[in-house]
Amino acid sequence: MDAANRFESPVTYRLLRAEYTVGLVVAAGLLLWHWRDVDWAAAVGLFAYIDVIGYLPGALAHHRARGGEVPRVYYVLYNTMHSWLTAGAVVGLWAWLFGWEWALLAVPVHLCGDRGLLGNFLKPFSVEFEPKAHPAFTEFEAALAGRPAGSRG
Repeated sequence: MDAANRFESPVTYRLLRAEYTVGLVVAAGLLLWHWRDVDWAAAVGLFAYIDVIGYLPGALAHHRARGGEVPRVYYVLYNTMHSWLTAGAVVGLWAWLFGWEWALLAVPVHLCGDRGLLGNFLKPFSVEFEPKAHPAFTEFEAALAGRPAGSRG
């Protein structure tokens, strides 16, 4: 991907996910290595707040819409809560208020897991809230790979 071509090929997408998976392994490894020093209630809360605020409301709205349009506010909530900028602000604020602690690793565990394991990045308004291939993207991807539209290579 570059500034003129804002998409990932299947290979670069897998490489990007691999990088986040390494981040997940490092953050989770450190969290588990220091398991005795972790405030697990704080870790669970720090892990969960991202989806409680950013994903669950949109998933519910998507389910209720039954194929209809999901209001943009849910995309904004998702993208805000799944942003490294917001995560950094939350971790920084937590550290300022309560001090640095191993439980803070739950935040990068969540974000790296979403990106590395699940392949979920920020959501553009132009796609469904829950992952589903957009027909125009499917055609574009096939054309880019030199395949007939509708084929998966």
